[in-house]
Order: sequence, then structure tokens, then C-alpha cells
Amino acid sequence: MLAIDAYLQPPQGGPSMILLQLSAAQGPAECALAVAKASLRLQTEAQQLAVEVRVIETEAGERHGTFRSVLLSLEGAQADELAGRWEGTVQWCCSSPYRPGQRRKNWFIGVARFAAPAAAMERAIRFETLRASGPGGQHVNTTESAVRAIHLATGISVKVQSERSQHANKRLALLLIAQRLAQVEAEQIGALRSRRRLSHHQVARGNPTRTFRGEQFEPA
Repeated sequence: MLAIDAYLQPPQGGPSMILLQLSAAQGPAECALAVAKASLRLQTEAQQLAVEVRVIETEAGERHGTFRSVLLSLEGAQADELAGRWEGTVQWCCSSPYRPGQRRKNWFIGVARFAAPAAAMERAIRFETLRASGPGGQHVNTTESAVRAIHLATGISVKVQSERSQHANKRLALLLIAQRLAQVEAEQIGALRSRRRLSHHQVARGNPTRTFRGEQFEPA
């Protein structure tokens, strides 16, 4: 486990923030639908465990209501337990709702946890504070609580204004930078192996972490 930076660790021993990415990778539309269903199921389980979950980013699929990728943040005393339930490969056993003649009934998606960056990473990032703004340029608040983080070596940058304080926005910005760097590394490794660029982590079939069945996405 990498060392957790002070910005990623709330004061007084509070729970840390975890990022989970649900990805259909290169799978068909059924996998993108499985991502949407898994995201809703995970949010339901989070509510039962009193874990605060937020949708940070989504990449829409080709069909309405589906997602190629969903990035979630988890925060709470049982966030680590919840992340552990999902991390890995998730299998959905169901006839295709899009292709009636399709014989395939097993669809796979990947769930990746992005670890907190090492403490030294903060020195490689420039932080800028700015006022959070809403639609139409209206200010969400009058304090400079929004944060832009720039990774100096790569130029990767993120802007975060969704959290309640500058401190929390910094924590999330650091996690997002770490997530972006992990994706770049995965894409570079994938390019060497397959000579093609990968948008998300690959999904390994077999030995799924969780298995769900039917259109209602019920646990098997």
C-alpha cells in the first residue's frame, strides 16, 4: 500500500476517499449496460453501509442509458470494505436485450480501485485555488474553494469544485491526478503488448469478483 498524503487523509483519523472506476473496456453495448447497472447497484450498497458515493465522471455508451466508464468516489468508515467487494472483474449473466438472436449470455466489466499517491507526489503538483462557478458563470460560493491541480512532469491537470471545502477538493484532485497517471501507464503497457491504445483497463474474464443475473441485476 502506498503512503497516504496528508491531503488524502482527513483530520482526526477520519475515513479516506477512494476512487473506483467501472469500465466496459472494449466490450460490446451489453457491457456498457452492465456498467450502468453495476453503478446503480453499488450506489445502493453504499447507502446501506452509510458510505457517501459521488459520480465524478461518466463516459456515455452508444445506447441510451449505458456507460463505457463511470468514475465514483467513496467516502465513509466502510468505504474500503465496499471497494473490496467490487474490485476486479464483475460478471453479468443475462440474455442480450439488444440482440435477441445472440447466444452469448455472459458479459464482463472491470472495476479498478485507484490508490492514493505517495506523499512525495504532492511536490510534483502545482495547486491553484479559484472560486467555484456554476452554470452561466454564476458563483457557487464567494470563497476560493475550487482547486486546479497540474502534474508538472506530464501537464495533466484537473479542476475540482464538487467538494465542500478547499481541503476536500485538494484530496480529490490528488486522487484524480493519480488516476490519470495510472491510466496513462496502463495505456502505454497495453500499447506495447497489443500495439493499440487502450482507453481503459483491460477486463480479465474468469474468476469474477461479483456475479449478477437477469435484467434486474440481482446477485447470483
